[in-house]
Amino acid sequence: MLGAERSALSELVKMTAASQAERTVLEEEFNWLLKEEVHAVLKQLQEILKEASRRFSVPSPGLCEGQLKQENFILGSSTMDQVKGVLTLQGEALTQADINIKVAKSSQVMHFAFRDDKQWKLQQIQDARNHVNQALQLLSSRDESYTFKTGAEVNKLMDAVMLQLSRARNRLTTPASMTLPELAASGLVKMFTPPMPGDVMVNFYINLSKLCLTVYQLHVLQPNTTKNFKSAGSSVLHNPGAMFEYNNTKFEVSHVHKVECVVPWLNDTLVFFTISLQLCQQLKDKISVFSSFWNYRPF
Repeated sequence: MLGAERSALSELVKMTAASQAERTVLEEEFNWLLKEEVHAVLKQLQEILKEASRRFSVPSPGLCEGQLKQENFILGSSTMDQVKGVLTLQGEALTQADINIKVAKSSQVMHFAFRDDKQWKLQQIQDARNHVNQALQLLSSRDESYTFKTGAEVNKLMDAVMLQLSRARNRLTTPASMTLPELAASGLVKMFTPPMPGDVMVNFYINLSKLCLTVYQLHVLQPNTTKNFKSAGSSVLHNPGAMFEYNNTKFEVSHVHKVECVVPWLNDTLVFFTISLQLCQQLKDKISVFSSFWNYRPF
């Protein structure tokens, strides 16, 4: 009996020693992760997001710093060429727009262009760029001389960076919903020469890596036809038949035309966001591996 107890005690000592050795190895690996690998990931993230930030403000060759390249995008429609246009994008602003709209009922072609003194800010691009720059500020607040002490500290930083990157991506992938009265009251309708007639509305927005133009043709609802009037809600894209009231007049959308084109550098930024979010998550996953095996130390 005594021999069996001694044998069991010996095994327990060996297991304890092995467990202690394992913990020592884990501690060394974890300290290396905090000291070396975290900073390597932060540096990689900064390089990727600096590239993303540059895409939002690429200067044209030969221009001074701060002067952005102008890019022209041709918009065409697959629906019998009802809408054609050329848009000029300079950073976050549409500086010129040249649009031809074929009126459905008369086949007459109307031509509109931005007034010389007007340009239209694309708030989605501006917001996305601001979120990228906030992510960069978070990363640069922990330079290589900084020592992370716990996994929780790393996770907190990664969560903050991922929040900004998710917001940046969402601004490009999720255009703002608008009601038709909001669109009618938008300053966009005052951008054009000649002025747009009251039965035409337009909207510009970003969807993923595409620059989109939507044209709504309207007709006025007569008082005797408004008994089934139901005002449309908020949407990115309204369908024919949608009704709304503006300036005490009721309208119905008769035709909708959407044309779009790919903006290559926006596609680049979305790829950068995806890669950066993956890097952040991978670092968090490594931290969680240590916390699951080494759960006596606070992470």
